[in-house]
Amino acid sequence: MKLRTIDKSRYSKHYRILFVVIVLALVVISLSSSALLIGFFSTPDDSNFVLNLAGVVVAALLVSYGVYRFRHHPFMDEVVYVWKLKQQLNRIYRKQRKIEPLIDEQNHDAMVIMNYFYQGSKQLYELDDNTITLDNLAIKFNHLNDSIEQAGLKLSTDDYDPGMLARF
Repeated sequence: MKLRTIDKSRYSKHYRILFVVIVLALVVISLSSSALLIGFFSTPDDSNFVLNLAGVVVAALLVSYGVYRFRHHPFMDEVVYVWKLKQQLNRIYRKQRKIEPLIDEQNHDAMVIMNYFYQGSKQLYELDDNTITLDNLAIKFNHLNDSIEQAGLKLSTDDYDPGMLARF
């Protein structure tokens, strides 16, 4: 996955709209499907917990399908990109303890992976207005850049390939 420039205001606007639409759809679909299920299958003496739960499950399935179905729509472009970026960064994060020590050993793949991780994290933090952790990230990124210069390498985030993680 390649890093790309995202318009922060467009991403924020679309993310908020999508969030509100999903919440409203979940509420409306779960209430209406629960009411239908209760109307068809309930008796006055029965507990309706299972039917209400079934209504919530139906809503979750329908909304999930809707999001899946429209994930390629231009409106969803930035939101899906950020979602995929978060997935990729989480894959790296799970192997980070094995990869980070190899930076000091000037391991090329470790440097490429961590360069992608730090730049992707910076982009994600800026998009989500998470400025608290940017200082700590800058320190780690500067250490990585020093190691890259010592190794005499020129790295780009485009050098990253998800298959590199299999080596660690």
